[in-house]
Amino acid sequence: MLDFLVGLAMLIVASAVFLYYTVWTLMMPFVDPGHPLHDLFPPRVWAIRIPVILILLGGAVVGSFLSVVMIRSNRKRALKAAGKKKA
Repeated sequence: MLDFLVGLAMLIVASAVFLYYTVWTLMMPFVDPGHPLHDLFPPRVWAIRIPVILILLGGAVVGSFLSVVMIRSNRKRALKAAGKKKA
């Protein structure tokens, strides 16, 4: 039951973020600049900056993970090869 609630919460949060971002990027350019609705959203330049920053951070995390895994597996191979040479 807990995993169902966690999944439901994640779905609701993802839907809310998607709806907010969609309104911000696709509908707000057609609203008058003086309208109070603009106070609910950051400047439009951040609609591009935020996804770019998230993509760069995600790529850095994935690249770091892959490099750590590759370094560790290479160390294991080197230790195996050194062990076979000694025997």
